Amino acid sequence: MKHNFDICLLDVMLPKKDGMSLANQIRQKNANIPILLLTSKSMDDDKIAGFRSGADDYITKPFNMQELLLRLDVFLKRTMKHEEEVPDSIKLGELEFDYSNLVLRGSDKDKQLTQREADLIKYFCTNANKVLKRDEILLNVWGKEDYFLGRSMDVFITKVRKYIKGQEGVELQTIHGIGFKFVMPEEKA
Repeated sequence: MKHNFDICLLDVMLPKKDGMSLANQIRQKNANIPILLLTSKSMDDDKIAGFRSGADDYITKPFNMQELLLRLDVFLKRTMKHEEEVPDSIKLGELEFDYSNLVLRGSDKDKQLTQREADLIKYFCTNANKVLKRDEILLNVWGKEDYFLGRSMDVFITKVRKYIKGQEGVELQTIHGIGFKFVMPEEKA
């Protein structure tokens, strides 16, 4: 099952692991998800440590519930707006990627995609011209990372490469030891 989160609200004093360590781990897996820390610690050093751990905002207890909800709303609007900026139809060389219909349209024939293929291509298009770590792709497209899903991802990567082969300016590069980079012309990315 795929689990995507829109926002992380963490208490600094968690039972098994402190919120700052967890924020640091989340940030290593996902650079974009908003992270808000809740804490009773209000010293400047504590706040600085929270921001250094990867948090986007820091709220001290006791807090006003309306203020917390408004802060969450700000981050969610920003996140949702970013996702809405990705069009359903994207040019990949001479191909047109239509995410909503799960199809790659070509001059001679269309290629019907599976949902996973379309999700992977959309994720690459959304993050075009950036180096993406393997575990980041697995978490964002498959919902979790493990060895067997990594092998499955490799099969899908091979399929995507086959689909875009020969498209001018479009390439799926392997960044050895790290992950992949989906290269597209800047004006289309």
